[in-house]
Amino acid sequence: MAKRRGLSSDEKRARLLDLFFEKKDFYQLKELEKIAQKEKGITSMTVKEILQSLVDDGLVDTDRIGTSNYFWAFPSKASNKRKKKVDELQSELVKLEEKLLILEKELQLVQMGREKSEDRLQLIKSLEGKKSNERSPGK
Repeated sequence: MAKRRGLSSDEKRARLLDLFFEKKDFYQLKELEKIAQKEKGITSMTVKEILQSLVDDGLVDTDRIGTSNYFWAFPSKASNKRKKKVDELQSELVKLEEKLLILEKELQLVQMGREKSEDRLQLIKSLEGKKSNERSPGK
């Protein structure tokens, strides 16, 4: 008989978020504790903690109406959030590609006149020799 292990925090988050997406309804904390334990296997003791982490990450919305707190999340909001993130990343990619092109052009300009030739190699060697002589004046 295999031992049954508990759910990780990420698994609990995913299951609780799935519950919201499947039901497409709003709940109070007590309702969520009962439903999550029955349908998703999340212990009622951890529902509040997991729910708060989802609210903090902006995946679940909450509002206080009178003396009660209500929680909800709809698939369309998650989809819109992902689309917005994709758009932001694509615009950042375009900016970085433009910057890369500019830097490549600058590199080509800097490398002009630095083609390898015998004269250039001799000048570099003599310059290195002079530098090493300056560093060791006592010799």
